[in-house]
Amino acid sequence: MRRRLGRECLYVPSCRLGLYVALRHWCPPGGRVLMSPVNDDVIMFVVLAAGLRPVQAPLNASDGSIDTAALPESHWRGLSAVLTTNLYGNPDPAPELRARCDALGIPLIEDAAHAIGSTVAGRAVGTFGDAAVFSLSKHVGAKTGGFVAVADPTLVPELTAARDALLAPARLTAELAYALRPYAEAGVRGLRLVRAARGLLRAVGAEERPGIRMELRPGELKEALADAPGLGGFDSWVRVDMHRYRLTPGHARLRRTERLLAGLDPLLAAHRAGTERLLATRWAAPSRGEDVQPLFRVPLLVADRDAAVAALARRRITTGYLYDPPLDVYAGDLFTDASPRPAPAAWFARHALPADPLRARQVIAVLEELRAELALPPGHGGD
Repeated sequence: MRRRLGRECLYVPSCRLGLYVALRHWCPPGGRVLMSPVNDDVIMFVVLAAGLRPVQAPLNASDGSIDTAALPESHWRGLSAVLTTNLYGNPDPAPELRARCDALGIPLIEDAAHAIGSTVAGRAVGTFGDAAVFSLSKHVGAKTGGFVAVADPTLVPELTAARDALLAPARLTAELAYALRPYAEAGVRGLRLVRAARGLLRAVGAEERPGIRMELRPGELKEALADAPGLGGFDSWVRVDMHRYRLTPGHARLRRTERLLAGLDPLLAAHRAGTERLLATRWAAPSRGEDVQPLFRVPLLVADRDAAVAALARRRITTGYLYDPPLDVYAGDLFTDASPRPAPAAWFARHALPADPLRARQVIAVLEELRAELALPPGHGGD
């Protein structure tokens, strides 16, 4: 990744831990961070754990990218940093955000978890910010690991020390579980037991998300904020879906991750081909006239998104990476500053169907059979 990006890169056991390290390094406690309201709630809790105040940005309704033109000048002046999302791999306007941050003297941090192969203005996502944090659980499929890419290579020793201070010791049982997980998952899929397995998790209370968003637990969150910055009080939120996000990686994790990462180029080509196929359907957002990106998920705009999710589930196609409602609706003004223009984000969160480009043909067939209707973004004839 150093060769690909032309930047020094630091391995971290998870993208969320990498974001925490970057936010602690570049942002003073009490600072205000502009971020996307259509984002994983885990990321909001990482921002809060770093002792920072999330400020929700206005979004473009067609693809969920940050709409810089809709953010009043008064909001820019109060920021301590900007955190991009590059949702599903669609790039945020990094050149403009970089210029804004330079003018304000604040850092730009790129969350590139979904965008390991995306480009903007002819440059790779992750080469605009003071730091960029990538996930190796998404395109690469390692289900562990990530890395922080930095503009200033002299900072690597300091960031390495900060990372190491947060790591939990490696555990043999965790390594064995990780090594056996692909075989167990393949067995569950082969026996068509996915739905039964999820039902069992719900029955024993082991499923951490009763819906799209995890439970906010505002009383406990207020107590945790009193002790911020620090991961300790926020661990029950930050670890959701990845309890070993701070675990020191063992040889099994590193070997498997290295093997999977070696196949990144053909995988990106497959994502690009599937993206192109999905963007040619009637449910795709209006084109921005840019080259096709190897999107992690393609946000199709469907009038009845819930019906589409159910129809896909009947064909054993799981729809993940839904972020509804937006974070300012989910968390309220006690824990975040609301977007000055919330309607487009709410519309996108309600209608976006993140389709896996590697299963483009099956997704299209299901939507055709369902006769799913296109949801037109506001300003294009939509509601």
